[in-house]
Amino acid sequence: MKQHRLNVVLCGTGTVGGTLLEQMVQQQKKLREERGLDLRVVGVVDIFNIMLAPEGICLEGFDNNKFREQFKACPKSSLEVIHDEVLKLGLSDMVFVDCTASYEIADLYHDFLSQGISIVCANKVAASGDIEQYKLLKRTALEHDCKYNFETNVGAGLPLIHTIDDLVKSGDRITGIEAVLSGTLNFIFDTISADVKFSDAVRMAKEQRFSEPDPRIDLSGIDVIRKLVILARESGYMLSQDDVEKHLFVPQSYFDGTLDDFWKNLPHLDSDIESIRSEAEKAGQHLRFVAHLDASEAAAPKLSVSLKRIDIHHPFYNLEGSNNIIMLHTERYNPHPMIIQGYGAGAGVTAAGVFADILDIVNV
Repeated sequence: MKQHRLNVVLCGTGTVGGTLLEQMVQQQKKLREERGLDLRVVGVVDIFNIMLAPEGICLEGFDNNKFREQFKACPKSSLEVIHDEVLKLGLSDMVFVDCTASYEIADLYHDFLSQGISIVCANKVAASGDIEQYKLLKRTALEHDCKYNFETNVGAGLPLIHTIDDLVKSGDRITGIEAVLSGTLNFIFDTISADVKFSDAVRMAKEQRFSEPDPRIDLSGIDVIRKLVILARESGYMLSQDDVEKHLFVPQSYFDGTLDDFWKNLPHLDSDIESIRSEAEKAGQHLRFVAHLDASEAAAPKLSVSLKRIDIHHPFYNLEGSNNIIMLHTERYNPHPMIIQGYGAGAGVTAAGVFADILDIVNV
């Protein structure tokens, strides 16, 4: 079987990046023998260290903890070093995989795409940030015959962005989106009860690695707002985070100050959240933090995020744990929307989604 080589540079060795390395190592032999794909990791980088090997880093017998220690002993890195050294590799069929949440790393995408290096990212910054930059990255990937894939920006491993892209390219129009897009927030609202306080549920989400290391990112709604903007843009509506109407359930004062201040003050919210929860329970409802796009009218689409009380007959009612769900209303899927549901958080499914985006580059 003819072999096709794909050269991978991984940026970020945290939970998702480390899990991705494990998955690639596990699949290397099978991909080579059954798909004719020679998948080689030629670089692992972050802003502290850099490891490059044009012929491929030996990952036989890969152990995540041992590899991290080995990586920490590698030469020092910086944004400039990453930029210059990745370009110096000069390899064809190369993909830069960003498993960070860094604004600075996202700034490297354009130069890499301009040199024909595909981008796969779990990082939401670029796709949800400046509209002109978003358009530029899309256009540059097309012009240089490479790909800019970011499926895991929304819904972890769920095929949301690709599905919307297929619908739009086939001539359908997205008229509305209703979605629970935060695995962290759904876990929290699915966990709280008369016996489990809100502050305890937030800690549980962090301990089980559903939340960001700083849970304020989740509780502030920023994560959901970014995801909604990305879905809107992929649906053809060039909107920004400022266009989102925000109805948040945690006052801004809880996000001011240090992370220690946040944890200290968080229990003060318990009684208010419990009051909302108990009222919903009495009415036979569940709480869900819902993102909404309404493009049913000729006027500009409306975006909003808010905590809603969901009735028993609604598809969101039985959503469990860290799962996500999205309802796509389109001109064709009308009056019954397309529904996609599944795990929306967790290193395993996120890394698997990134892996699928990598394989999409060579269509295996």
